[in-house]
Amino acid sequence: MRIERLEASKHKRGRVLLYLEDGSLLRLSERELLKFRLKPGMELGEEALAALKEAAGISSAREKAAELIARQPMSQSGLKRRLKEKGASDAEAEDAAAWLTELGALDDESYARMLVRHYSAAGYGKARLRQKLYEKGVAREVWDAALEEAEAPDEKIDAFIQKKLRGAAPEPAEKRRLSAALQRRGFGWDEIRAAWARYGSGTAEEEEGGYL
Repeated sequence: MRIERLEASKHKRGRVLLYLEDGSLLRLSERELLKFRLKPGMELGEEALAALKEAAGISSAREKAAELIARQPMSQSGLKRRLKEKGASDAEAEDAAAWLTELGALDDESYARMLVRHYSAAGYGKARLRQKLYEKGVAREVWDAALEEAEAPDEKIDAFIQKKLRGAAPEPAEKRRLSAALQRRGFGWDEIRAAWARYGSGTAEEEEGGYL
């Protein structure tokens, strides 16, 4: 396959457009241009063309990966999923994630700690924090260490109750509603029950002779 012409991209710095005689177009980085010593009129055999396309795919995936994490931190799994959504193959996504991990730009441990600090400060308990780690694709082996960054649940629950009630004594229905809201935020029932005791009142279920 003959190379018809090579052009520098007008829209992407460092990108080279390679036009082949069959009308197809390859988007390359300058690295492929130098590595394969490409020039107009050059004939590319099947193996050389396949190797060039593979190298171009890897470079493109790495470029997209760097752009993605520059805009928003993410996990290795999350990055690979986004790359594949943008057309990268499994191998290209794996390579890009490994490349950024080796450079230290992609780190599930640091990302997990950041997530825990953020959502804990927003008033969420450990069950909800685990859900967020799962949703973001963080490797499970780093969860426990990251969850140590969570703020004390007692303070968060007490602040929530005080904000909602402003010192007033709640009716049983209101206590049930607030308890359910705290559970949705990821706090355990024992933590919620202890918070009501600190507030000076048992849970609604306890007052009504419920199952607790």
